Amino acid sequence: MAKAGCLNGCRRPAGEGAGEPAARKRRKADGGGRGPEEKSPRLSAALFGEDCEISHDQLYELLKYAALGKRHNAAQPSWCRISHQSHLAGVVVIVLHEMSQLHFYKFYLQFKHLRRVFRHRFILTPSTNFFTSLYGEGANLKPQNTAQDLTSTGSECIPKNSDLQCDPIIRKYGIKPQGLTSYILTLEEQRKNDYPIKGSPGCKGYIYTECDQQRTDSSPLFGLDCEMCLTAKGNEVTRVSLVDAQGQCLLDELVKPESRVMNYLTRFSGVTKKMLLPVKTRLSDIQTRLKEMLPHDAVLVGHSLNADLQALEMIHPSVIDTSLLFARNEGRRFKLKFLAKAVLGKEIQCEQKLGHDPAEDARAALELAQFFIEQGPAKVAELNLEMLLTTEKPAEDSQNKAALQPQGCRVQKQLNEPPHLSKPCFLDCLQVTGQKPVLLGRQGLDSSDLCQSNLSTSNKQILQRALEDVPLSTFSIIQFSLGPEYIASHLLALCEQVRSKLADMLTVYAGPFEEGFCLHSVKKEFGRCGPIQSLAVVTETYKPYVCIQYEVLEAAQLAVESLNGAEVAGSCIKVQRPVTAAMLDCDDLIKELELDVENEGVIYVAGLKKSLTERDLQEEFSQLKDLETLFLPKDLQSGKHRNCCFLKFQESQSAADALEVINGWTVKGRKLRSRNALASGHLWRWIWQMNHSNGKQGGHILYEKMEQLSDSEQDLRKKVKKLDHHIKKLYRSLQNNTLCVVLFPGVNSRHGAQPGLGLMAVKNDGGRSAH
Repeated sequence: MAKAGCLNGCRRPAGEGAGEPAARKRRKADGGGRGPEEKSPRLSAALFGEDCEISHDQLYELLKYAALGKRHNAAQPSWCRISHQSHLAGVVVIVLHEMSQLHFYKFYLQFKHLRRVFRHRFILTPSTNFFTSLYGEGANLKPQNTAQDLTSTGSECIPKNSDLQCDPIIRKYGIKPQGLTSYILTLEEQRKNDYPIKGSPGCKGYIYTECDQQRTDSSPLFGLDCEMCLTAKGNEVTRVSLVDAQGQCLLDELVKPESRVMNYLTRFSGVTKKMLLPVKTRLSDIQTRLKEMLPHDAVLVGHSLNADLQALEMIHPSVIDTSLLFARNEGRRFKLKFLAKAVLGKEIQCEQKLGHDPAEDARAALELAQFFIEQGPAKVAELNLEMLLTTEKPAEDSQNKAALQPQGCRVQKQLNEPPHLSKPCFLDCLQVTGQKPVLLGRQGLDSSDLCQSNLSTSNKQILQRALEDVPLSTFSIIQFSLGPEYIASHLLALCEQVRSKLADMLTVYAGPFEEGFCLHSVKKEFGRCGPIQSLAVVTETYKPYVCIQYEVLEAAQLAVESLNGAEVAGSCIKVQRPVTAAMLDCDDLIKELELDVENEGVIYVAGLKKSLTERDLQEEFSQLKDLETLFLPKDLQSGKHRNCCFLKFQESQSAADALEVINGWTVKGRKLRSRNALASGHLWRWIWQMNHSNGKQGGHILYEKMEQLSDSEQDLRKKVKKLDHHIKKLYRSLQNNTLCVVLFPGVNSRHGAQPGLGLMAVKNDGGRSAH
């Protein structure tokens, strides 16, 4: 699946716009600027396209930062942004026990409150130890005298004061915190570590940035990272990223090498031959842009930055190298991936991604330098990184062994294995600072039985306790459940019901046609509404009809709206969806999907030529006002993009204006069709997976389960509706500026597996969410 890209081609951190004016608007929306709104906490997240799948580590990152903030060295989450975290009134996590994304969409109409309030949504992978993944390991809610260090894996990892004196970081920088100028490499250090230096014989022809102004402790920091390929000349740059001190991506460009490429090093760079074919940017262009962008007192930050500057053929006098900053004995260096995880709690350079993301690496190096400067050498030494590294290696070895096992055996084992680095429980820190967390539910919230006294017997009791206790706490986890009679055993039947209805919603019947009609003409006309999965002629009728199954909901709806009553292949045809009992509420479902807050400001565009690239489309649509993001879906198996895309606008009115412009617009000889989005975010991916997965497994057993589910379904709908009402009541009782996260944990059992779903919002006045 394609990533959602900013309009200038760079991948910005969550909550940023496509240019300077857009970024300024977004900062206002996030509470930036002056005036009373600047103290209001805001949540922003780029959960669009491929970026909608969130790991448990990333969720832990969010909850830890929301609960503790910078006061306890918690880092801003890597995948979303909380502005003015210190002004959050509290954090409330609502967990719907053993429910999944499947349940949310099966009972979509019943979850009226959830779909109208929570704009930010993400896919969540199931976990065997869900609550530990939320707030960390080793929870102990008994009173303690001192707060546990949040960045260590346990008290045994914290070195004693006598050991600190021997730490290479302390030996190099001393114990007291210092300004950033103390960590800039000296000229001798640059020479020793092969940095390009002005006047050196090997740097002939290199471009000097001319940043000669004297550095101070308030000089601006910029993170820089490059990806290279191997050419006949040596290492040449193929991609460059520059981020500022706030983590904003200022530059993220592909660069065409001057010499013939011998190896694209795609495994590391993520850059392929195909990606560089349309690129016209050369190294000299990047050199000029960097020289123009950097202020005269800029300090560049990077990890082994000498290699990047050598490849860029540029000289810069003031650098902080994080591979040298986090000093080790005998000249060894920590890897950036390890430091990001151990110090910042962030996962970068994930194996699931093709190659490294230089913007991500640049941002990680920058944040590491900021952490070091703000916390000081003693705090960094207390992390005891050497010990963390030794505890990480056995976990790596066990994962490598698991990789050699058959995939079916590996899935369950991965769920049971520990992560690379254990996540310390941040609830302990809340407890010792006098902020007692509230944990309520029908099932135990932790294997250590830390909240047995707070177990209740019904959702109603849980709600009553929550209404009393949540206002008195800054962090709460509330667990509701449908009850054991509706959980895992019905999963297979529930899945088949949803898959069947989804298939009907993606299907349209068109006709009647005359005998001998041109099927190619029909396929061509209906293909302009969106990607077709299958097309078949129905011959059981007096005159032939055509059954078309699409891959996206918008395409089927667009076909019904634009081609019903139209003349196609010489016949005036009727276009309709299948008529079944399950489809009687289809129109209501389509209407509610269109009104869903997640789809506000998003439109669907079809009829695109498959030869068009994402960059072509960005240029084509750049004239549209307030366009924020373009998402070009790709087939999850072949990787080829479909003939449609989604456009996300900053304002709903801008999206409405764009609809009028785009309908009938011709691009490269193709007439475009457009409508409001129905499934633009995480739902697009889930629909594709449901539509391509195997259905109707287990014949007789499945039939029995579906019969049982049918008997209890009316009661189940009532329970879901009541559950939604409970959440609505609890949400309305929350203080203004409370972060609320609703989690469907997902299911992974012998009855089947389904991904989870997360919804989140910061409540503002009137019970609505702040974005």
